[in-house]
Amino acid sequence: MTTERECDSLLVARVQGGDRQAFDLLVAKYQRRLMRLVSRLVHDPAEAEDVVQETFIKAYRALAHFRGESAFYTWLYRIGINTAKNVLVTNGRRTPSAGDADHEQAEGFEDADQLRDINTPESLLASKQIAYTVNAAMDSLPLELKTAIVLREIEGLSYEEISEIMSCPIGTVRSRIFRAREVIAEKLRPLLDVPVDKRR
Repeated sequence: MTTERECDSLLVARVQGGDRQAFDLLVAKYQRRLMRLVSRLVHDPAEAEDVVQETFIKAYRALAHFRGESAFYTWLYRIGINTAKNVLVTNGRRTPSAGDADHEQAEGFEDADQLRDINTPESLLASKQIAYTVNAAMDSLPLELKTAIVLREIEGLSYEEISEIMSCPIGTVRSRIFRAREVIAEKLRPLLDVPVDKRR
């Protein structure tokens, strides 16, 4: 059986041989995954679409120089992340630094006042609040930490793959993921410390 990497290599070889339809197959295969990744970094949906489109254009133009030393998708993700960074810088939006976490946004759960009045099971409400807090915490992370944690936890990539995509040593990847998890855990602590049953 052929692995995903081998399939991609065959398609890349066909593109390098002048077969444009083979590139269309690569786009079809990775467009949604790339969009999911880019949307985590660039929040405006139209802008994220532009970044994905630009990433594929850059990849197509550079494919002649792709030697297959890394998997095609790690190479593509690297182009996508760099393109997203460039868009954020060009539009004058700096990426948040570690001290910029928006505590009010993370803690000001919009439905908090209605919690006592809602007839939903407590666990369902808690999981909604946890998901909200995790997303808010991830959004507050500096771009390098956010990218690492998204590639690991959402894309399910290995440390080695993330190291290739982010062009940094595996130790740096581990450190970034550890720090990102620490920030998220810190934001979740107030929710997880609440006793489940206060009626005793």
